Amino acid sequence: MTIIKTEIPFSKLEMLNLLQAAVDQAFNAVLITTPGENGRGHKIIYCNPAFCKMTGYSSQELFGQSPGLLQGPLTDKELLKKLRITLLEDKPFLGSALNYRKDGTIYLVEWNISAVRDATGEIQAYVSVQQDITARAEAEHRQALLARALDATEDAVLISDDKAQILFVNQAFEHQTGYSSSEVLGKTPKFLQSGTHTPTFYADLHLALAQGESYQSTFTNKHKDGHLYYAAQTITPIKDENGSIAHFVSVSKDVSDLVMRTHELKKQAEHDALTGLLNRRVGERKLKLCCKTAQSKKQAYALILIDIDNFKKINDQFGHDEGDRVLRQCAKLINSSVRVGDIVTRWGGEEFLIVLPGCPLDAARDLAERIRKVVASQNDPIVGKITLSLGVGTVRLSENYTELLKRTDEALYQAKRSGRNKVVIAEPVL
Repeated sequence: MTIIKTEIPFSKLEMLNLLQAAVDQAFNAVLITTPGENGRGHKIIYCNPAFCKMTGYSSQELFGQSPGLLQGPLTDKELLKKLRITLLEDKPFLGSALNYRKDGTIYLVEWNISAVRDATGEIQAYVSVQQDITARAEAEHRQALLARALDATEDAVLISDDKAQILFVNQAFEHQTGYSSSEVLGKTPKFLQSGTHTPTFYADLHLALAQGESYQSTFTNKHKDGHLYYAAQTITPIKDENGSIAHFVSVSKDVSDLVMRTHELKKQAEHDALTGLLNRRVGERKLKLCCKTAQSKKQAYALILIDIDNFKKINDQFGHDEGDRVLRQCAKLINSSVRVGDIVTRWGGEEFLIVLPGCPLDAARDLAERIRKVVASQNDPIVGKITLSLGVGTVRLSENYTELLKRTDEALYQAKRSGRNKVVIAEPVL
């Protein structure tokens, strides 16, 4: 084993001068006092420029003074007592207290005090390295106040870094989502995704955020227990001093009740109260849209117009309650017979209209016949056999929907006039 000897390039005097310069130029305030007796009677024998700057006193004003010069009414007396006891126990002391500058202003100082001993172990002085932590304490106070304010708000707040990793969530977020902060910190918010949004939805979200813009929408999110809820959510990018996105802040409110009420009101406005089918106003709108789409794509579509046979007799003989029940039963059977995408409307009274997008005549006739047979096969325990008359029409050439509807209506009445419980195909356009 080779021992490498190194020469110290400084003499003892040079080292002392270097140490003096280091302390004089130190960023932290340094104070040296006499040891005093029984933890009291300390006198200042040195302070560096940083200490003078912190307190507002010159070194000449401080030399020979007690550090108590810097204390005042708001200085914690219990802390001073603890300081004295700690020094008497021959232990270093770390603490913070309110001190007073020369001009009377208050600052919060952090002390780190330790004993300086001679070769025999006798305490010769105490050195205190101090730092004004007022700004830091105020920042921490503001941060704590902000955290309390965020926890007090009823809106869910989430803060993430620029990689969308969660740094903070408030109590409202925990309540809204069912997840505790410990479960989500460090994760991305993907665990809230319900799978009901389209890829375009998220593409628009990511594009807006990448451009430094806020994104606002109603999200369908998944609660921890699995149920879906609606959140009116605003996500805002937060930029740093260089203009780069550093964080994202999301604020959301659970609007599930409002969305459900809106859906219910929309359903009530669009659906027939008795049968649950679309009402005529909405049915007409969808028929117009089907016609427009068929014309633009040069596709066929068909209509089936249905009437319950002898419905007036059912009302007269069994009463309107039974008549309503028959209407609901027929509506259910018709609606369960159509294809996905077909549009079933209560057209008025005991009439129903089915709009069949992209459906040729043969398929429309087969569907009408199947509906007729399904209803005719039901033997109602109260009113007996129920039958339907049906007219079927398919669009021709440049025929508009009103013309097709008229031809289909004529086919329906031909079915009724020729004995009912029949399917009649509308006459073609000449």
